[in-house]
Formats: sequence, structure tokens, C-alpha cells
Amino acid sequence: MNTIHTDVAIIGAGSAGLSAYRAAKAAGASAILIEGGAHGTTCARVGCMPSKLLIAAADAAHHATHTDAFGVHIDGAVRIDGREVMARVKRERDRFVSFVVAGVDAMPEADKLTGYARFIDDNLLLVGEHTKVHAKSVVIATGSSPVMPAMYRALGDRAVINDDVFAWDDLPKRVAVIGAGVIGLELGQALARLGVRVSVLGARGRVGPLSDPDVRGYAERVFSEAFRFEPRAQVEAASREGDEVHLRYVSGAGELIEDTFDYVLVAAGRKANIGGLALQNTSLALDDDGSPVYDLLTLQAGTHPVFIAGDANGVLPLLHEAADEGRAAGTNAARYPDVAPVERRAPIAIAFTDPGIAMVGARHADLTQGAFATGEVSFEDQGRSRVMLRNRGLMHVYVDRASRRFVGAEWIGPDAEHIAHLLAWALQMKLTVDEMLRMPFYHPVVEEGLRTALRDAVVKLG
Repeated sequence: MNTIHTDVAIIGAGSAGLSAYRAAKAAGASAILIEGGAHGTTCARVGCMPSKLLIAAADAAHHATHTDAFGVHIDGAVRIDGREVMARVKRERDRFVSFVVAGVDAMPEADKLTGYARFIDDNLLLVGEHTKVHAKSVVIATGSSPVMPAMYRALGDRAVINDDVFAWDDLPKRVAVIGAGVIGLELGQALARLGVRVSVLGARGRVGPLSDPDVRGYAERVFSEAFRFEPRAQVEAASREGDEVHLRYVSGAGELIEDTFDYVLVAAGRKANIGGLALQNTSLALDDDGSPVYDLLTLQAGTHPVFIAGDANGVLPLLHEAADEGRAAGTNAARYPDVAPVERRAPIAIAFTDPGIAMVGARHADLTQGAFATGEVSFEDQGRSRVMLRNRGLMHVYVDRASRRFVGAEWIGPDAEHIAHLLAWALQMKLTVDEMLRMPFYHPVVEEGLRTALRDAVVKLG
């Protein structure tokens, strides 16, 4: 049994863990990075990057089959080769992963430890069955994993999660997607555009992250035209028959539907990877789910020298937020007991659908009714959007009545991922709607739609 003494032990070498390691070292502490699984981060291996590769192929297929309206006619059928699609997804995915792995390989060998860690007590970890790590502080950055309800686990390899999709060698013919959140919508639409017959089944009326009823309703109509979309479905039974899955569910309209698929893709949420940490051996206060109770500002578990960052805490499961939290947790762990709050950026969330979905700042559901004005724009007649035949979308921007400051927005529309950044910057700079309207808007661009929404808010402010 080897024994190591270090200032900071980081459990997990994903986006948060890597940032925590670098921050702890920058603060002058010794640090050990512990990883039991494959290196490469969730984003590079099974998240952001492979999903965007699949979406890029889907967009190419969609554009190739929708040129007639421009007077551009493609002779013959557009052929989608599923094996070639998936080969590129995996090839480019592996390239992104290799960059992350190369960064880990460049770290000093003495700073890396392979194996799954579990707590023996507050400051002592057992890694695998081979090494004890005495640490003055610990950062938990173990990430999260998709949830697989028991109903679908019984289907064996016919029930998959997003990780499994990127291991496919070819595209299936029929897929049911369980969950209408960001992952479900992105992968569902991408597969549908690549020729897969797709049904997306939600349970609680969700359409991605949207909370504004009008915007959510508009988005529901848009996606219902692209594939079978049932955001209020109640799945009653799932059974396997050979290599097929038979689903029985009740639609939002009360219709009993039975259908057969090759796979069920479960995108019904994620849970923190903390089950194997043996947290019961520590003096940390745990919540009902067995997760450490911690300070949202400092990421510290009670008064203990333990910090939890990234997807493992379930607050903002986004790469840039995980990196920010990892940096803060690593710094706080190195400087404990001198801890400081995380410096949060303006909230921003994006679904890479088409049209795109984005949210910036405060959610509509969290705003106080009567305290804000809503500026609106439809992209259906927005100039540049109509030129490109991408004129589907509805945007709501929220402006505080007392201060006239921009406080948030929710929308579906073209170029949402880019407009979201403009609004996040404006929010972080605490701009008023009047200051935003003094900014330049070129013509003709999709961003002129944002200007229309801001002008509408000014009118409603009186």
C-alpha cells in the first residue's frame, strides 16, 4: 500500500477537475489529480463535441433537401450514409479527446493517480486498493451520469443513453427519445434530419429549458412539425421483442398510442457521480440524496476543507460553469481556510436545435409579475431571417420597470447561439434597454430582430 501526502486531492479529471488542479498549483499548493475512468472530459467524449458533429451532419442533410424554394434543384435523391456519418463523428470526436488527453499526459507523473477514490475519513482517501492519499483539502469533481429508469433498464442494450449514440457504427431506422430537455431535443432533431423515424416523448410539458409559456408553446409547434413530439406523454409500458422495443403511451391529447422502435434513447436527466465516494465515512452533512450539503457561493461543504464543483453539484451543468467552479474550488482548497465566493458570469443556456433555443439572465418563471416589461419580436417577418428562409422564431426580452435594465430573455429563433452572447455581455455589463439600443445594429442582419424586441420593451415601459 502506497501512501501520498498532498495539499489538495482532486477527485475527477473532467472540466472542473482539470481547472481545479491548475488553480491549486497556481496558488502554490501541491496537488494530486485522481481519475478512475477514461480521460477526455464529458464534453469532448460524449457531450458537447460529438453531439455537435452529429448535428452538423444533420444540418447538411436538411439544407441539401430544402433548396427548391431558392430555385436551386438537386437532381436525384440526397443519400445519407449512416456509416459515413458515424465514422466522421467518432473520428473527429477522438481528435478532440486526444487534445484533452495530451494535456493530462503533459502533467508531472507524480501529480496523477489512476483509480477510483473513496473516503476513509475527512482527509484520507483510498484510491483503488493500492494508494492512500492524505490531503489537507479535497475537491470533488466527479461529474454526472445519465439517469436510466428501471422501466428502460429492463430493455437491455435496446435502451441507450447519449454516450451510447456516439458508439453506433450506423444509424438505426426508428428511435424513441425519452425526455424533451436539451439533450433529447438536440439528438432527436438531428436523428430525424438524418432519416431516422423519431418520436420525442416528454412527461411534464417541457420544451428544452424554456419557462416562458408563449415561447415554449411556439417552440412546441415548431418541433411538432419536424418529428413526432409529445411533450406531455405518459409511458405506460416498455417491452422488448427480439431486437425491437414496443412502447405504449398516452399522448397529451389522451390518445393511447402503441409503437415499435429499434432503440429507446433515454435523456431523462442526470445524477451526480458520488455513489462510490463512501461519503458516509466522513463527518460531512449529507442531504436526502446523499450529496454533501455545501455553500453555493464558495462550494465548501460546511466548514470542512472539502469543495464540490462542476456537474457533481448539479447547479449549472455547463462546461464554462464547470471550469469556473473548478478554478474557484481549486483556489479555495489551496488557500483553506481563506475561501472566496465563485465569480459567476451572466447566466446563459443554449440548445443547438434549428431554430436554436437560448436563455439569458433571469428565467421568466423566476421574475416577479408586474415588475418587468416584455419586449417581443417574431422572426417570421424579420428581414434577414426571411431572406434565408430561416424565419421561424419568437423572442421575449425582459426589462426591469424601475431601473430599465435588461434582466433576461427567452427565445427560439435563427442564430440564437450568437445573439445569446450579445445579451449575456449586456447583462453582465448591467446595461439598460436605452444603452443597448444605442449600440450599432448593421443591416440586414438577424440581430435587427433583437433591436425590434428591445424597442417593443421601451414602448411597454412607457
